[in-house]
Amino acid sequence: MNPPRPDVTSWTTDSWSTDPYAIALRQGHGPLFLRRTDGWLLPLDVERWCAGADTADLSALHRCEGPVLDIGCGPGRLVAALAARGHRALGIDVSEAAVDRTLLLGGSALHRSVFEPLPDEGRWGTVLLIDGNIGIGGDPPSLLRRSANLLAPGGLLIVETAPQDIDERVRVQLDDGRASASGPAPAAAFPWSRLGTAALLRYARPEGLHSVDQWDTDGRAFVSLRRIRAVRTTSQAPETRNSAAVISSQFPRKTSGDSPLAGS
Repeated sequence: MNPPRPDVTSWTTDSWSTDPYAIALRQGHGPLFLRRTDGWLLPLDVERWCAGADTADLSALHRCEGPVLDIGCGPGRLVAALAARGHRALGIDVSEAAVDRTLLLGGSALHRSVFEPLPDEGRWGTVLLIDGNIGIGGDPPSLLRRSANLLAPGGLLIVETAPQDIDERVRVQLDDGRASASGPAPAAAFPWSRLGTAALLRYARPEGLHSVDQWDTDGRAFVSLRRIRAVRTTSQAPETRNSAAVISSQFPRKTSGDSPLAGS
């Protein structure tokens, strides 16, 4: 049976743009968690996200080729590090706070979902799914297919995977650990997934993505996959079809025109 399409609006509008995440990014620290419906908590490493690129991050960035798209860029450490190394890089994130922080670091970013129209589709040299962002939308095959279609032929997708052998699709809520009966209503639940390397490779092959490297650094696991053939396209959901078209006035000041990132 085919998995359901990602519910784009559920995780863009009602989750990552909510106060707990925005407040954590503005403060530069947590606590912040993803809470499953059974109460299990996954800590989110906000402090690391708001710091500079570390050794594990650099192990991925050193492998980037050509212009780079960072999906779910968060506060922008990877985009800023790539720009400092001479790469043309763009971050996208559904959180305005994340985009604002990326721009303050001198990076380029758009307030955009990966499932909405994006600049330079089919021409990116590298696409990044770091910090667990393979979980976006809770439907790994759809996210991998979308990522592959963003890449140029022969382009590289770099994914951070869970260190465990796991293939989990769940509904979660953002939780700052301070909820109370008198406090604000909890954030809306949204679909999420966690994949280990073996599960990622199973989902990637049918989408024309083949592993070219796997490595571990400082307890974090990564896989790089190359797009080796044309991939299937899927009809856009109504939310995507009706979303605003990409126009030059929506680009950050560091970009220009509709193809700001051609080249490397």
